[in-house]
Amino acid sequence: MILVTGAAGGPQGATGRQVVDLLLERGERVRAFVRSDDHRAEELRKIGAEVVVGDLREITTVRPAMRGVRRAYFTYPVTAGLLDATAAFAAAAREEGVERVVEVSQLDASPMAGTPRMRRHWLSEQVFDWAGVGAVHLRAGVFFENLAVVAAASGNRELALPLGGKDTLIPLVAAADVARVGAGLLLDSGPADPVCLVNGQMATIGEVAEAFGIPYVDVPPEEWEARAMDIYQDPYAVEHLTHLWGIFRFIGSGHHPLYGVTESIKDIGGRPPVTLREFAAGR
Repeated sequence: MILVTGAAGGPQGATGRQVVDLLLERGERVRAFVRSDDHRAEELRKIGAEVVVGDLREITTVRPAMRGVRRAYFTYPVTAGLLDATAAFAAAAREEGVERVVEVSQLDASPMAGTPRMRRHWLSEQVFDWAGVGAVHLRAGVFFENLAVVAAASGNRELALPLGGKDTLIPLVAAADVARVGAGLLLDSGPADPVCLVNGQMATIGEVAEAFGIPYVDVPPEEWEARAMDIYQDPYAVEHLTHLWGIFRFIGSGHHPLYGVTESIKDIGGRPPVTLREFAAGR
């Protein structure tokens, strides 16, 4: 039995739902953890997943969901509660003797990272490591889907972000590639490195806008924050993204040690990375 969180999906990648699909296609038994018993939960039941409903931050719902599980996939949205959810999940996994937890982190998760969310992700990684549950941390770049959400908020008329010039570089990856790597690690019986970088393409923000077929507009950070609250309706998401775009704006077209395409997508995910053009054509 493999437990998958984030199984209902969402607007910014839905890697949990994609992992469920990949595992079921391979004949695995999947327990899908969802927050609400709605039409998405019913769809999961129809495709063969066992559905459990609960709050990842609440140990009383996480412990029963973990029973009989040997491997698990952990992802948590950009909102409050990451560390609470991590602690509950790691404790339940340790208690159950789970042998591998594949968890979605961020590309530059570290104690000195430039956004509070990245620093929380580093803490989350530490908790999973301390739990001794064979944790593998997927440190992923910016999802294509995150930029598509910003474009959609304008009615796909423009890509308005506080990133400076059109030549500002961004490390990008398709959620589908993160899901493929995650599923591959869940199914691989061999040893795995505890940190797995997942980045599919380096592109400038100008190239992203061109692929989407809309103009890029550089907006002041304070204007972005006001727009972002209307888009995300979540102060934690706005906090993270405002800091993140500020980092990319500062680096501009320069080099960063984490910039570059990783081999993990092809080697573990089983195919070359989805390109920006491919993603844009399928939106």
